[in-house]
Amino acid sequence: MSGARDRNVAIVGRPNVGKSALFNRLAGRNIAIVHGQPGITRDRVSATCKRGTEPFTVWDTGGIGGAGETQLLRDVRSAANVAMQEADLILFIVDAQDGLTPIDEELARFLRRSRRPVILVVNKIDHPKHEDLAAEFSRLGFESVVTASAAHGRGISSVVEIIEDQLPSPAVESEVDNPELELSKQNDSSSLKSKHFPALAIVGRPNLGKSSLINSILQDRRTIVSDLPGTTRDAVDISYERSGEKFILIDTAGIRARSKHSSSVEVFSVMRTERTIRRAHLCGLVVDATSGVTSQDQKIATLMQKAHKPSLIVLNKWDLAKPRRHTKVAIAALISQVRERLFFLPFAPAVVASALTGENIEHLFSAIRSVQRAARDHLGTGVLNRLLRAAFAASPPPMVRNKRLKLFYATQVGANIDSPLPTPEFILFVNDPKLLSETYARYLEGQIRETKSFTGLPILLNCRARGENVARASRLRLK
Repeated sequence: MSGARDRNVAIVGRPNVGKSALFNRLAGRNIAIVHGQPGITRDRVSATCKRGTEPFTVWDTGGIGGAGETQLLRDVRSAANVAMQEADLILFIVDAQDGLTPIDEELARFLRRSRRPVILVVNKIDHPKHEDLAAEFSRLGFESVVTASAAHGRGISSVVEIIEDQLPSPAVESEVDNPELELSKQNDSSSLKSKHFPALAIVGRPNLGKSSLINSILQDRRTIVSDLPGTTRDAVDISYERSGEKFILIDTAGIRARSKHSSSVEVFSVMRTERTIRRAHLCGLVVDATSGVTSQDQKIATLMQKAHKPSLIVLNKWDLAKPRRHTKVAIAALISQVRERLFFLPFAPAVVASALTGENIEHLFSAIRSVQRAARDHLGTGVLNRLLRAAFAASPPPMVRNKRLKLFYATQVGANIDSPLPTPEFILFVNDPKLLSETYARYLEGQIRETKSFTGLPILLNCRARGENVARASRLRLK
């Protein structure tokens, strides 16, 4: 079997010239956050552009330049530099409305030294009358120039055509000769559809070391790490292979209480993180080991619970909380405190680790493997019915409107082959599905877990009235 060589296009430019808007146009969907505030994009984000005759990978980067050379801006510049070094072609974006700026001229000199093919995209030409605004950018000396309006979709076809003219041909190479070829394609978020690559979303409050945790896993500075809360604005998908197994790691924006959101940009970031929780196969909630579980941690965990997501808990910053003696006792006490506060996620394994030192990072993947094994577990119909009948006998359901829930039969649904981590689902044929209360459903779930723990996995109980056609079944999902 053979595949085409991956071709990379990096979008660079100073802040707020429309890089993310162009990226979204080329990707065909909204991936990067677009906002009027300068400097929104800080991590590198990639997607596959399929608008032309052959697909290529496009990279969005953080804005380069601006007032105040802070560490964060240096990190953004570093991320953009890496993208440019790996790119086959560079899209240099400038703002026609602002005109040519000294930062544009400085960046143009830098790009010429990179010896990469460069296409100058004069953006924000929103109307044919604005075409004259592009003239002054000829001073930058680039042969390939195209005008466009990323916000309005104007000129995007021309951008794609000139990219295809400049990119190298997609030479075919053997996947046997290049086993990393298929993995490299997984940077596109559509890779989450693959049943072979579990997608792990790292979620939590700001400034808890989520990006540092991913960097520790990768042994790389792929994501930007800063002491400033809210550094990660986009949900960034990263391909990763460990011991021959492939994963998608998703770094997300920290979720603060809504009353503390400093801008509409942060609100958008939080909304995107919530969507990431829903699309991920497994969610890792990062908690500060030095301060324990907060009310905001509980709210984030509730989002994971409501989305019925396989979950695990990562107690980060163990390097700061670790005592000099009796570490095993301290770990047990810490996990016990966390479980008490996150009582509604009793199935989630907890890992104590340090993103800074790398301590116990391997335990995270041991926990993931435990969840993967649990996802393959199945309760036989006979065993399931015996344990549920025993549970009903030991603690009968409560009366509801002078009626009591009666169980006739139960079975576990076959695993969803489209998911690498299928959630265990059980169908209970009963006299009336409305008689199953939340409290009694939790009781039944606990009885099931005594036989099969289903580590890291939520359990779904779906009730159907006896004799009810499967296609017309009334469904109750635990909230």
